[in-house]
Amino acid sequence: MRSHLLNETTADLYRRSVTEGVERVAAKLATTERPHTGISVDELAPVINGIDLDRPLEDPAAVLDELEEVYLRDAVYFHHPRYLGHLNCPVVIPAVLGEAVLSAVNSSLDTWDQSIGGTLIERRLIDWTAQRIGLGPDADGIFTSGGSQSNFHALLLARDEACRKVMQSSERALPKSEVLPKLRIFTSEASHFSVEKSAAMLGLGYEAVIAVPVDRGRRMDTSVLALELENCAAEGLFPMAVVATAGTTDFGSIDPLPEIARLAAEHSVWMHVDAAYGCGLLVSPTRRHLLDGIERADSVTVDYHKSFFQPVSSSAMLVRDRDTLKHATYHADYLNPRRMAQERIPNQVDKSIQTTRRFDALKLWMTLRTMGADGLGSLFDEVIELAAAGWDIIDADPRFEVVVKPQISTLVFRYVPGGDVRRDLVDEANLQARKALFASGEAVVAGTKVDGDQYLKFTLLNPQTTTADIAAVLDLLASHAEQYLGESLVHAS
Repeated sequence: MRSHLLNETTADLYRRSVTEGVERVAAKLATTERPHTGISVDELAPVINGIDLDRPLEDPAAVLDELEEVYLRDAVYFHHPRYLGHLNCPVVIPAVLGEAVLSAVNSSLDTWDQSIGGTLIERRLIDWTAQRIGLGPDADGIFTSGGSQSNFHALLLARDEACRKVMQSSERALPKSEVLPKLRIFTSEASHFSVEKSAAMLGLGYEAVIAVPVDRGRRMDTSVLALELENCAAEGLFPMAVVATAGTTDFGSIDPLPEIARLAAEHSVWMHVDAAYGCGLLVSPTRRHLLDGIERADSVTVDYHKSFFQPVSSSAMLVRDRDTLKHATYHADYLNPRRMAQERIPNQVDKSIQTTRRFDALKLWMTLRTMGADGLGSLFDEVIELAAAGWDIIDADPRFEVVVKPQISTLVFRYVPGGDVRRDLVDEANLQARKALFASGEAVVAGTKVDGDQYLKFTLLNPQTTTADIAAVLDLLASHAEQYLGESLVHAS
């Protein structure tokens, strides 16, 4: 079995095996005609469940043949121009090359003695991102597994900073346990669910999150935020954080960051910006101004695996003041004893809530060194321009209604039949149209609810997608919705 370990004696086997695997994937990418096959759970589950994992195939070629049947054939391919579903981007080749390198070398980014150059590359990319945001000379941060973890990490720091301030300013000794139930987080009703989930995991409860209404553009209503912050103090509660969103999941809306920053400063409350989606604007040659105000944040979430066209996972959480990262620091004698900090040995685990971490930063490093920031930003600009053209198409189509003009690259809309059709039937028609389209494998779109009604959603992150693709998918959705309504009316009569 030692013949399968990657080392100096198996380098040739490694080269042959990986090459064969790459050839299989390349062939699949070159011949993919639709985002996926439309296979159902009931069809595929018995095939996978029927495989005896205690009886290995031994031959790598046979394993790849089996993989074709259980995964590659039916996978959802985000590179296809008619994948318009979730916030999944096609990936750039330099990043995929970086993925191959980091998997083989297998550095762990928790301590210097496990990563060496990897530590310095990650730190350099954190500095570069902080400079792009404008956080200032004391900024720092850490790579994470994704936006949810980045938001959690930021809110952990905000929680402990809020507790520190409250306890220091109290006229009597306050235990932390007495402060925690009084902490409140303010975020828009269109923000990511991870804000509420983080509050629960941080011991604050879901009720600690105050959902601020949005305006017609689905951006946080700062006049309501101002009132909520005042009410918080009046009720003897402590504002812990305001979470602004730069690119909501459903609408791509960017909250009014300058006004939120002003209110946060006025009330001495931590400002976090969830820019998991909108972070691509940091490298946009033409639209960086849409993030004006982000430089005043105390912490920022970025997801490179959304709008930087990186493979999952690649995310980071950045802070204005590196000293606040101490709230996530724990020194273990076997790993990062205190003496290492005194000796200025850079252990990334000192500021991470993870211990073992992949060298995901390498993918972004390879991308920037190959394509440059402007190259990445121009790709993001393309999908933003496509979304604007898509809005014009949907807005002009009497079969559909669209919610708001996109600030980034999502379009939320729904099929609206002519005549007097019950609201619940219209909702079901949109839901069933999405399901039927997915089952056909011809395209993938997302769905959501707006004010209680069922809507459809295009998430545009592929520069290869065209307006012709958008028009074709609209026709397919309308056809499926009409078929459902026709069958429903027949059954009802």
